[in-house]
Amino acid sequence: MRVPNELYTARPWRIHEFTGDFTLEDVWALPTPGGPDDLPRLVKQFTSNDDSEMSAAVLRVLFAIRWKIGALLKLDKAEDGVGKRVTSLRDRLPADLLELPDGPDFELVPLRSVYQTDTEYVAEMANKTCHVLMHIGWVPDGSGRYRGEMAALVKPNGLFGKAYMAGITPFRRTLVVPALIRGIGSNWSKYA
Repeated sequence: MRVPNELYTARPWRIHEFTGDFTLEDVWALPTPGGPDDLPRLVKQFTSNDDSEMSAAVLRVLFAIRWKIGALLKLDKAEDGVGKRVTSLRDRLPADLLELPDGPDFELVPLRSVYQTDTEYVAEMANKTCHVLMHIGWVPDGSGRYRGEMAALVKPNGLFGKAYMAGITPFRRTLVVPALIRGIGSNWSKYA
């Protein structure tokens, strides 16, 4: 389920301090009921090499198409990534966040950890089209429990990046993210 962007921006996330040049694409509630200290469990699920969240046929097909298009258009070359075309978000972090462990990197996709606190985890990737941040927040759900929220923040690379983002948004919102969220929910209990 999508969460209004205004609810996300109203929360006192640290990420707001240094991402003013990124656009918040959308925010999603995750079916991950837990206690106040369960963010590490969610981060472990996201970053592990267990691809069961990707098991839905629609996700496998869409990602196969995306990687094929990326190879044909040379969208994902190393020289277009973080540390090459764009500097890492870690270069913007205040000293207190730099002192924390930055959290685990993803094993199956090219997202690299930026920082992790007790309520936030941020990972980033970049290619020829854009610089993307994935923010995982751990929030109270109003019933005494907590759950995850996943937000995508993007900085497109020029007109091509803006066109690319406009082109993929309908697929991302209607197919990719809902299927991913279903997978996260169905596998949540095995990461206890």
